[in-house]
Amino acid sequence: MATLILSGEWIKNWEKSGKHDFVQLCKELTEKSDHGNEIKDIQAALYEICLQVVQGNLKIDLVSTVLGEMMELRDDLPSVLADVFCILDLETGALEEKNKRDHYTHLVGACLSFVPEAILKERLDPETLESLGLIKQAHQFNQKIVKIKTKLFYKQQKFNLLREENEGYAKLITELGQDLSGNITSNLVLESIKSLIGCFNLDPNRVLDIILEVYESRSDQDEFFLSLIKSYMCEPVTLCHILGFKFKFYQEPNEETPKSLYHIAAALLHHNLIELEDLYVHLMPVDATIVEEHKQEISEAKQIARKLVTVVLPSEKSEEKEKEKEEEKNDKPPDNQKLGLLEALLRIGDWHHAQSIMDQMPSFYATSHKAIALALCQLVHLTLEPLYRRAGVPKGAKGCALQPLKNKRAPQPTESFEDLRKDTFSMFCYLGPHLSHDPILFAKIVRLGKAFMKEYQTDSRPEAKDKMEILLSCFLSIADQVLLPSLSLMECNACMSEELWGLFKLFPYQHRYRLYGQWKNETYSGHPLLVKVKAQTVERAKYIMKRLTKENVKQSGRQIGKLSHSNPTILFDYLLSQIQWYDNLIVPVVDSLKYLTSLNYDVLAYCIIEALANPEKEKMKHDDTTLSSWLQSLASLCGAVFRKYPIELAGLLQYVTNQLKAGKSFDLLILKEVVQKMAGIEITDEMTSEQLEAMTGGEQLKAEGGYFGQIRNTKKSSQRLKDTLLDHELALPLCLLMAQQRNGVVFLEGGEKHLKLVGHLYDQCHDTLVQFGGFLASNLSTEDYIKRVPSIDILCNQFHTPHDAAFFLSRPMYAHQILSRYDELKKAEKGNRQQQKVHKYVAACEHVMTPVHEAVVSLHPARVWDDLRPQFYATFWSLTMYDLAVPHAAYDREVNKLKVQIKAIEENPEIPMNKKKKEKERCTALQEKLQEEEKKQTEHVQRVLHRLKLEKDSWLLTKSTKNETITKFLQLCLFPRCIFSSIDAVYCARFVELVHQQKTPNFCTLLCYDRVFSAIIYTVASCTENESHRYGRFLCCMLETVTRWHSDRSVYEKECVNYPGFLTIFRAAGFDGGNKADQLDYENFRHVVHKWHYMLTKASVHCLETGDYTHIRNILIVLTKILPCYPKVLNLGQALECRVHKICLEEKDKRPDLYALAMGYSGRLKSQKVHMVPENEFHHKDQPARSATPASQQNGPGGTSKPAANASKTEEGVSEDGDRGKDKPQGTTKPVNKANSTAAKVTTSNGNGALNSTKAVKDDKEKSGKEKKEKKEKTPGSTPEAKAENRREKQRDERAGKEERVVREGKEKTPKADREKVKLEEKSSKDDKAKAGNEEPAEPARERDAIKESKSKEKGDRNAATATLKSPNPRSESAESERDHKRRKLDSHSSPSHSSSVKDNSNELKESASKHHINFNSVARSKSREKEMEKKDTENTQGRSKEKKEDRKERKRDHTVSDRETSQESKRRKDENGTNSSKNSQSTSPSCDSPMSPEKEKSKRSKSSSKEKAESVKPERTSSGGKKESRHDKEKSEKKEKRDSTAGKEEKKHHKSSDKHR
Repeated sequence: MATLILSGEWIKNWEKSGKHDFVQLCKELTEKSDHGNEIKDIQAALYEICLQVVQGNLKIDLVSTVLGEMMELRDDLPSVLADVFCILDLETGALEEKNKRDHYTHLVGACLSFVPEAILKERLDPETLESLGLIKQAHQFNQKIVKIKTKLFYKQQKFNLLREENEGYAKLITELGQDLSGNITSNLVLESIKSLIGCFNLDPNRVLDIILEVYESRSDQDEFFLSLIKSYMCEPVTLCHILGFKFKFYQEPNEETPKSLYHIAAALLHHNLIELEDLYVHLMPVDATIVEEHKQEISEAKQIARKLVTVVLPSEKSEEKEKEKEEEKNDKPPDNQKLGLLEALLRIGDWHHAQSIMDQMPSFYATSHKAIALALCQLVHLTLEPLYRRAGVPKGAKGCALQPLKNKRAPQPTESFEDLRKDTFSMFCYLGPHLSHDPILFAKIVRLGKAFMKEYQTDSRPEAKDKMEILLSCFLSIADQVLLPSLSLMECNACMSEELWGLFKLFPYQHRYRLYGQWKNETYSGHPLLVKVKAQTVERAKYIMKRLTKENVKQSGRQIGKLSHSNPTILFDYLLSQIQWYDNLIVPVVDSLKYLTSLNYDVLAYCIIEALANPEKEKMKHDDTTLSSWLQSLASLCGAVFRKYPIELAGLLQYVTNQLKAGKSFDLLILKEVVQKMAGIEITDEMTSEQLEAMTGGEQLKAEGGYFGQIRNTKKSSQRLKDTLLDHELALPLCLLMAQQRNGVVFLEGGEKHLKLVGHLYDQCHDTLVQFGGFLASNLSTEDYIKRVPSIDILCNQFHTPHDAAFFLSRPMYAHQILSRYDELKKAEKGNRQQQKVHKYVAACEHVMTPVHEAVVSLHPARVWDDLRPQFYATFWSLTMYDLAVPHAAYDREVNKLKVQIKAIEENPEIPMNKKKKEKERCTALQEKLQEEEKKQTEHVQRVLHRLKLEKDSWLLTKSTKNETITKFLQLCLFPRCIFSSIDAVYCARFVELVHQQKTPNFCTLLCYDRVFSAIIYTVASCTENESHRYGRFLCCMLETVTRWHSDRSVYEKECVNYPGFLTIFRAAGFDGGNKADQLDYENFRHVVHKWHYMLTKASVHCLETGDYTHIRNILIVLTKILPCYPKVLNLGQALECRVHKICLEEKDKRPDLYALAMGYSGRLKSQKVHMVPENEFHHKDQPARSATPASQQNGPGGTSKPAANASKTEEGVSEDGDRGKDKPQGTTKPVNKANSTAAKVTTSNGNGALNSTKAVKDDKEKSGKEKKEKKEKTPGSTPEAKAENRREKQRDERAGKEERVVREGKEKTPKADREKVKLEEKSSKDDKAKAGNEEPAEPARERDAIKESKSKEKGDRNAATATLKSPNPRSESAESERDHKRRKLDSHSSPSHSSSVKDNSNELKESASKHHINFNSVARSKSREKEMEKKDTENTQGRSKEKKEDRKERKRDHTVSDRETSQESKRRKDENGTNSSKNSQSTSPSCDSPMSPEKEKSKRSKSSSKEKAESVKPERTSSGGKKESRHDKEKSEKKEKRDSTAGKEEKKHHKSSDKHR
């Protein structure tokens, strides 16, 4: 208890109980032992009782008695009581109350008997002593004290100067300087020193100073002197003062503190003889100065960095040099004694004191001094030595063992990795970037890191896991704070870089990239040296890049390599910034990177990713329609660098994956470039037909002939890419993310983006998916692929992968599984017969595909499977072009190339023999591989076709209608796949042809082709740019097939007649085949093909005239692709040419990309113009279509500049159920003409019979007119009435004048008008012939000879025409033979059926009001025909009598006009043969067995010749608007109905005979 307060009761009852209680308390306190605290308690008790006396509460005598009794309790109680009196003396002396002072003095006087006087004299004031009578006078007593103190403290009794007692000090120095090697110990010497001090009165402090001086000169004798000082010294502060005085002596400018002084100070600190805090204050400079100096160093370094970056003028340079010289002249500042002491501490191994000093300074300030850094490195060496010897020394390396420190207080050497955490790691952290001073220590810690990582990866004990994780984080910290910064300060040490990579490659790339990021962005800013190094590196990099060219790649590459060993992040940052600006640097930079270390390549990968992910850079150009050039440049660099050098790809691929996860597809460009360069898989829609053909073969053929560049040496790089994808499980995620992102580009990502950019991103995403999927399919093993790709229903339903992409990913899996199953079956049963092999193959297919058939059912609603079987759907999506056809031509082409190569190698004398042999072996081996591959593919295709033949009967159910079946086939199969890739586009076209060739039940080929060609507007409008390329290729392949059938009757009859796909009457679903009446004949097929061409033209013109960017671009791309097969008809080609020319003019300054496309197409279209034919050569048509009028005069598409007027009607017609009339009875229709009715059925089935009832009436009139014409041809002896009618008609036409004829030529005439016109011309020519028969008897004989000659040439011409359609050739026949060829075409099929939709569609622009669909097989149609015929009969009988007289008068004049026009026509024909020879070689219409006579032909020619003249005279008048032309057409048709009334009566007479004739 600190203070004791006596109870008030004790004082009141002192006599009775208080005295006793107090004594008892004092006894207790004296008996208690509390380590000195009991004295304080007793003092407090005595003080309290004395205080009561002073205050007058107790009597003096009572208390003095008690105090006297208490003195016996302890020996020291008198002294304790004296202390109490001393305190009370001070207190009462300060009081003004005299009575209290008196009480005090009386109390002390009463106690003199038991308190000694000497003690009281020591402790009480002289005045109090005087009042007590213990001294006589206080004044004299004070004087006496002063004299004694002076004698004690100021009178010299010992010598502290050497000269004052030189002998004693000399003996002392001799004693300390003696040889200590014997049995001399510090204790003996200490005794001698004591004797000398006593003998010579030496000053002990001066002796200590001399001991330190001698120790300084003999610093190797640490043990002796330290024990001596420890024994001699009593106060550490005294020693610190002496040392401080020594250090202060050297703090003057230009003074240098000796290392020996630092050493003894360090030794004394280390042995705790002095305290660091006591000594530290004596050292210079102060800490504030050190901090200021450090800041100044950083600012100077930054200033130097700025100077290196900025351009400096020559005058400024000279001024700066002068300033630097002046600064060097200034006096050097005094030594930094704190650093000197620090170095000494590190040398002796006192890490803890050293650490304390370094903590007082800025980071890495101490170790920035080389001596300290080396001292610390040496200490770390010694600490690491045992562990390094055990775990770090590589095999075969000896190394030199280090002697450990004798100092037992130094840090303990490490024996395990756990020991590193004690001191070693902290030592490295204090070293920081200055480990660069000791590359050996750098290598040691790196090797220990490697050893730890191996142990970390193999040790799976759960209890050691936490420790290992902590150690791993320590090693990562060391790498970040020490190893990488140190590497920056090493001068191009490639070995250290490789050594460090040995450790870094054991870290996951995430850890590595984190380290590189810290190194690049933070490390260089914290250290003055690193700031300077960064600036120097950038300056050097600029110097190299300015001089880098393709020619000096090797020299520049070495400089880049040298610079990159130390500071790769800074160098690559600058390189990449240059490449982003100048993409022409990519090739030389990539070539110059061959001198980099492995670590540098990894850093390069990180720098590329960081540059790609730079948030400050916009990935789009300012117009927001294209990707930025910097991104394209970096993507190109990625592809080139990752292919050429062994850089890890995981980080880059993960970056792309993460971007896709975030819904960003810009960076797919990088993946595309990487796969293209590393795997050699190109994705382009600009492939030539030869390349595309090669792509349908095996892998070897693809590599040799399928790409623009020869793909070589991609085996290693593609293996690296594959391994990375598999190791990091990125293959399937990338595929799925790309497949999902395609729609994400449009619906999620493309909200605010320009449509052009959205299309580009969609294409990029899709192309990369196709490319990446192709890479996986060709590089992954079967097991790897099957293990990673889930089943089709999981892909579509769980991962929401679009169906086309899901099948694209699954297709290789099915092929692998079928082949492996097939091989199993072959091994199980050894049968070599082809038939057995085929059966096994079919069994393998069933085994693999049956689960797929079940899985695909969930992909679509149940009603879909009413028409398409899942088997058909799965077969379509699982096959490829490799399965359908063998590209023999491509194989032959590549084999021939290799043969030419071998020959060239043999003939080249410059090639050495061994190289010749090697190259020839390579070419021969490649040749054999290709031949083997071709054989293998041939067998495979045969097996597949056999399988399809077995499957085809169950493909299509057609529970609804065939139109619906085709709709579903197009919607779910054909259209999604034809725009997936170029090969898929070809595949779709070939698959349709194959389904047709297989005679698949319920598959209407005609309807399928019709739907494809008739409705392209919406498909084209919804395509992206690349999809347009593919869609165009698909249409081109479809048109190739159609053109082949169109070109040759024999081909058509062989491949189409008697095929269920060309049935025109659709009966019940199970019916296959049909009689000949149900088949579409050849000529009507040609009409249908013309209709398709017309529909393509109509759609094209519509798209071109919309003004919409996407429509125009896409249709131009599609038209360019289908140019080999379309346009073939002259007027359609001219219509297109006119519109494209208009686009060229309009877009020249507005949209340059459209202008370029249009100009390109226009030029190619003009070159194709020579191969086009007039319409009547393309399909049999009446004579007026013979004239090749300009596009503006034709009634083709675009003639009225409103080509899209009926587009919607066309689409409606297509989408209507075209099979509505198939179940109705055919017998109700009156059989006017079998060919016509057949064509009508085709039109109905195609869904395009969109004509109103007036068209039906006109068609009936046309049919009757044709029948009449045929009858008259058969019976040449015409009646006089008919002849008269012809002459009258001729006269009226002549009177109509030129203007009316020109207007009539502006548009195609209505079908009725055309037919009647030709009919009347033929009649007049017959009359002329009859009249001239007597005058020219030899003429018919010549005509017969010509007919025979034309028949003999017919077969050869037909074959030639077929060939020229496929590949147009220059003119190879004489003009005469061409003229005969044209005649044969004109004369063939004298009864064309224009009731087909061809003519209907060509008149659609005139009859735009017609909107109702007509069923040509209905009863209503036949009734309207009969009524119309009866009406015509009555008109004919009334008009015949009026016209008889006029005919006789004009017969003679007509004959002379006809002769004149015939001569003009012959001239025109010669001119035409000279200019349009290739048109004739293109035309492919086979001749007929019943040609017209030359007179008839001449009359036709004369008519067309006169019309052409009219056109040449007034071409501008024919381009008038549609209203005027339609009025003329109306007037013309009314006149002709009246004029032709005479022909009506004969119609019924010749009805049956013409039917037979057909």
